[in-house]
Amino acid sequence: MLDETAVSTRSDQLPTVTIIVNNYNYASFIRDAIDTSLEQSYPRLEVIVVDDGSTDDSVEIIHSYGDRIIPVLKPNGGQASAMNAGFQVSRGDLVIFLDADDYLFPQAVENIVEAWQPGAVQLQSRLETVDAQGRYIDLYPAPEIRFDRGNVQPLLLKRGRYNCTVTSGNCFSRAVLEKILPIPEADFRISADGYLVTVAPLYGEVIALETSVGARRKHGDNLWALSGAGLKVEQFRKSFHHDFLRHKYLIATATQLGHSVSPHIGLGDYLHVQDRLVSLRFDPSTHPIPDDTRLSLARRGFWAIWQASPFSWTRKCILSLWFLWVGVAPQPWAMQAITWKFAGKARPRWADYMLKRLRFSTR
Repeated sequence: MLDETAVSTRSDQLPTVTIIVNNYNYASFIRDAIDTSLEQSYPRLEVIVVDDGSTDDSVEIIHSYGDRIIPVLKPNGGQASAMNAGFQVSRGDLVIFLDADDYLFPQAVENIVEAWQPGAVQLQSRLETVDAQGRYIDLYPAPEIRFDRGNVQPLLLKRGRYNCTVTSGNCFSRAVLEKILPIPEADFRISADGYLVTVAPLYGEVIALETSVGARRKHGDNLWALSGAGLKVEQFRKSFHHDFLRHKYLIATATQLGHSVSPHIGLGDYLHVQDRLVSLRFDPSTHPIPDDTRLSLARRGFWAIWQASPFSWTRKCILSLWFLWVGVAPQPWAMQAITWKFAGKARPRWADYMLKRLRFSTR
């Protein structure tokens, strides 16, 4: 906890923190995002709310806050354009990009400032996953997944990914944002945080905060939502195409800074390989990467689990066997394994019970 007396006497020495709420048609959630930003326990704070051309009641809600916030109203251009627009009018030394369907806990900014260290460019923290009504579901990332921290450049340059969190769980230094912004708007209409968390660590260290600073909502309108047994191949293809975009800017920035990137970037990342394998098993006739084969992806996924992932030995066994099974099993059996992994509601009760016991016994 920051000492209250120290805060009152030294507030001019504390960093200013900017919270940029980016919103598009989230009128049903945006009040929580704005209210929890304004109610932070930290004194040196500005709240900017960017509306990206909403067609619901969002603008009226934003106007109702008057001069308590800095509103930025713009035509629809996607998430990257909203984040860029918010940063242009900001002045904070540290910047948090908050999705309008998420919200912060009262001491989120205070905890971030306390944990911040010289030389850091980014701080990541866990979030509570909640449903549309705010009911707790789980932690994100899951508690058994260890954050990568410190100098994560080797992981990025070899695999193209490190264990991190989503938009609302990140805070960036203004210094690094001035180097890497604007976010390319045409490529990152959605999931613009993917650009930030990929490029920012090339300029400094990443702090990992285990304390949950807020909540991310899981609801049917999320662009990346997976629900029920209705898995669609487009969800997985969207994911690995997003990886390709991240890799593009990672390679460009790393090369500019004099770093060497693995020629097999992405193939050491089990999540990336997983999405490509699922796409191939779903519908091989429309899979967009002609050189992919079931066996090659299964092998890549197997080795990625053992060489790079931070899981327990038991969890590694289960995941690596999943890759082998999905890679070599007949189509109906492979699809069953895919459905059980990604659509919890479709799992039989006994399988769900066993998987939950495995998860919580192998952290």
